[in-house]
This record gives sequence, C-alpha cells and structure tokens, in this order.
Amino acid sequence: MDIFSVLNMIGGLSLFLYGMSVMGNGLSNMAGGKLEIILEKLTTKRFFAVLLGAGVTAVIQSSSATTVMVVGFVNSGIMKLSQAVGIIMGANIGTTITSWMLSLTGIEGSSLWLKLLEPSSFSPVLAAIGIILFMTGKGDSKKKNIGGILLGFAILMFGMETMSGAVSGLADNPSFTKMMTAFHNPILGMTVGAILTAIIQSSSASVGILQALCATGAVHYSVALPIIMGQNIGTCITAIISSIGASKNARRAAMVHLYFNLIGTCIFMTVFYIINAFVEFAFLGNAANAAGIAVIHSLFNIGATIVLFPFSNYLVKLAEITIPDGKSEENNTDIVSIDERFLGNPAFAMELCRGKVKEMAELSKKSIVLALGALNSFDAEKVKEVIRLESVIDKYEDVLGSYLVKISSENISTADSQSMSLILHSISDFERISDHAMEIVNSAGEIHKKELSFTKKAKKEIETLSRAINDICSLTVDSFCEDNIEMALHVEPLEEVIDTLAKNIKENHIKRLKKGKCTIEMGFVLEDILTGLERVSDHCSNIAVEMITIFDNDYSTHEYFKNFSNEERESFNKEFEKLLQRYPIGK
Repeated sequence: MDIFSVLNMIGGLSLFLYGMSVMGNGLSNMAGGKLEIILEKLTTKRFFAVLLGAGVTAVIQSSSATTVMVVGFVNSGIMKLSQAVGIIMGANIGTTITSWMLSLTGIEGSSLWLKLLEPSSFSPVLAAIGIILFMTGKGDSKKKNIGGILLGFAILMFGMETMSGAVSGLADNPSFTKMMTAFHNPILGMTVGAILTAIIQSSSASVGILQALCATGAVHYSVALPIIMGQNIGTCITAIISSIGASKNARRAAMVHLYFNLIGTCIFMTVFYIINAFVEFAFLGNAANAAGIAVIHSLFNIGATIVLFPFSNYLVKLAEITIPDGKSEENNTDIVSIDERFLGNPAFAMELCRGKVKEMAELSKKSIVLALGALNSFDAEKVKEVIRLESVIDKYEDVLGSYLVKISSENISTADSQSMSLILHSISDFERISDHAMEIVNSAGEIHKKELSFTKKAKKEIETLSRAINDICSLTVDSFCEDNIEMALHVEPLEEVIDTLAKNIKENHIKRLKKGKCTIEMGFVLEDILTGLERVSDHCSNIAVEMITIFDNDYSTHEYFKNFSNEERESFNKEFEKLLQRYPIGK
C-alpha cells in the first residue's frame, strides 16, 4: 500500500463522513421538527417509544442525534426518564439501517438488475438529480433539502467505494493481516471499536469503515464481531458529552444509553463465546463482507432490545443509583431555560420557543387575575404571587429573546420566520402586562395600608371593568396559544369597550368628587388603577393585531384598522355596542 493508496483512503473516508453529515442534515431539515414533536407526545407506552425511536433514527440516520435529542427532552422536563428508555432502545435498532444501505457496495453480479443495485451505477444518477434540485431550489427549502439528501447519499456511497478500493490492496499485505489477527482477542477488538466510534461520534460511520475494510478479505468475522460490539459502546460518548452541565435526569438518560449498550454487549459476548467454546462457530474463520456486518449489527441491537426491554425500570434505577439526588441541587421552579442542544435543529427549536411563550402568556394572564382579585379583596398571598410571577415573566422575556436571536442566524422556514416575528413582538407585551399587574397590587396594597375604600358604586364599576379585563386577557391568551386568528379579531372591539368604560368611570368619579362622596386621595389611586388596566387592554390589542397582520402582507400593524371596509367597520361597531351592554356602567 503506497502513499497514493493512503491518500485515497483518507479522501474516501472524508467524503464518506461528509456525505453522512449532509444526508443527515437534509433528512432532519425535511422533518422540520415534526419527528421531535411526535417523540415528545407519543411516548407514554414504552413499546411504542421503541418503535418511534427506531423510526426516527432510521429517518435521520443517527442514533447519536436521537439520544442527544432525548437528553435535551429530559433536561427540559418535556419527557420523563422512564419514557426515554424506550426511545434509546429503539434508536439502537434504527441506526442499523445505515449499515444495510452501505452493504449495497458489496453487491456483485453480471445481471442487469444486480448491476443497477451497485452504488457505482445509481450514485451518479442520484448526484445529478440532487445537484439540479439543490441549485434550483434557492426559494424552495423542501426542494433544496431533497437535493441535499440525494447529494449526501451519493457522496456517502462514493466515499465508501473509494475507501474499499483504496484498502483492497491490503489483502496481500502481511503487516495488515498480522494486525487484523491481533483483533481476534475479543477485549482488544471491543476496545478498538469503542475508541474509534468515540472519536468520530457515530456508530453508523465506524460500522461503515469496518464494512469498507472487509473489501480486503483479511477481516474475518472473529475480528469483526468484537469490533462491532465495541462500536455500540463507543457511540454512547455523544450523549454523555451532551449531558454535561445538564440536569441530573438528563445525565441519567445518557447513563441509561451507556448501560443498555454495555449490559447488552456483556450478555451477548458472554453467551456467544461460551456457546462457541462447545460448538465452535465455523463462520468465525470466514472473511467478513458488508452484508454480514449489517446482519451482526442488526441482530445484536434487536436482540439486546428484546432481552433488556422487560428490565427497563431496572436500567432507570441503575442510572438513578449512579447519579443520586444531590442535597445541593435545588428544585427551583422559577428557573426558565430553553435547551440549546436543539439550536442545531431550528424547526424544533422554534417549537420549543412557541411552547415557552405560551407558558409566558398563561402566567401573564394569571398575574392579572390574581392582581384583580387582590384589588377586590386584599390578600397578601396573592400579592406575593404576583410579585413572584412578574420576576419569572421577566426571565421568560430575556431567555426567549436571547434564544430567538441565536435561531435567527440559522436557515429557517417562512412559517418559522413568521412565528419568530410574532413571538419577538409579543413577549414584551406579555411582560408589560405582568408589570401592570404589579402596579395594580401596589395600588391594592396602598388602599389596604391606608384603610381607604371605594364608594359602593365605584366598587361595582371597578368590578365590571375587572371582568372586562379578565375577559380580554383570556381572549388574547387563548387566541395566541391556539393560533386562532378568528378569535383574535374580537380583541380590538373589547379593547375599545374597556377604553370607554375607563372614561365613564373617570367621569363618574369627578361627579362623586364634586358631591363630596369621594376623596382626592382615593381619586389618585383610582387614576393609577384605571391607567394600568387600560394599558393592559392596549397590550392585549397589540398582541391580537400583531397576530392578524404578521401573516398578511397587505397591512402593517398601524394601518390595519384604518383600512377597514364599510362592511367591516359596521360589523366592528355592532360588536362594540353589543359588548357595551355586557359590561354596563351608568353615567
């Protein structure tokens, strides 16, 4: 083997790894976050979790990516550790599909159909189609992703062929044959397989390299088998690295992955070599081929899943023993975070952001409900909770804003770009709603401390206005969380009703003040309350209008209501008058 063969080997390996990366990225982008959402929601039954783990990994072509995803789910609290076990087991099965694809390089024959199945026959065709789709799909992300998948697969196969051709001359090399013979030792073979896979962080890639070496004819099954076992252990390093700095449950998920492969390998190797001591499997002395490697890889992972599936809970307990609950680790429910492990998948990262902003919206609504409750009947616990919520909602705004800035540098779809714009515009409004809730409880505290009180009529007016505020907040949050534009259209009429109610209350207060039924001091408090509530409704209006206009390029936010048709204005006025009757305040 001369220097040129070494260079061909290095070039083939580089193309192989690059092709695998391009194909995996294309498949992940095509999924558009949908696979992750399915994993998140459909893992209540462990058997289905195994099937899902296998299916998702087969699609994205990486068990490491799936397990890192699971670690992120567990770290974010989206998924329980017990749910993660099934997905991890399924991921090990799904990753074997790559070795079956790579086994096509070993197909030989003179018939037309066999020749068509050879990568050298179909890879150029796929590459040509892929580059056409990729180059012409600048404005079409789906077309571009399909092109990327085809190109990645073609590059992967070309790299595999190049590697196989480069090492084929080693068949007659005594040094190489001697080195391969040394790996007959199962422990040494497992160690080499584990180290190689840990370095490149992909069992699919390391299995592919082993399949390429089979072209020499010097790799016997007695050598290949322990290397494959070691590769299954080495692939765990990606999840372990990903779990560093994460929550204890996320670290436990990574340990479940390690223990599954470690225990499965120990059982397989022990049983296999004990039986071999008595039976002596003849195939171990035969030269391995790409298809044989794929068979061993699949049989091990499927077998390990079948054997260990009934003991899933024990794997969880073993991980909990390894990483026990620490006294120093506090359960702080006020911590707000979005796992940065998902930044590599913008589609799902945006889905996480949508989930977080909906949490923020619900907390904003809750803070207003509590603040209005404290205003009606002072409660120190409600005041304390509003103060806590205001702090938490501030954190939501900071975390979401920072996270979305990082996503914006990625290539995201038009729909995700619109969602990002809506979230960025809305989080400040939700944060300001919680600020006004704080102002309301401050006014409630002042009334309580100074032993002030509204007149009976003024109290009834405030209760009516509070009911309208609760309704507009509920309407806004519900329409936002449900992405319901039709519902959002009803926010603005209610906002104008609230402005009218606040104006009428102010006028009624002036009348009471002239008659000596109310004090100037109470008037200042009332003014603060009315201003705060009006601004809450304004922020609700901002969110609703942003929802309506963000998906309609014909209007800007400021122009939307100016461009009403006569029919739309008439419908708006009718709804306004109807709502005024629902919240009666006399003059």
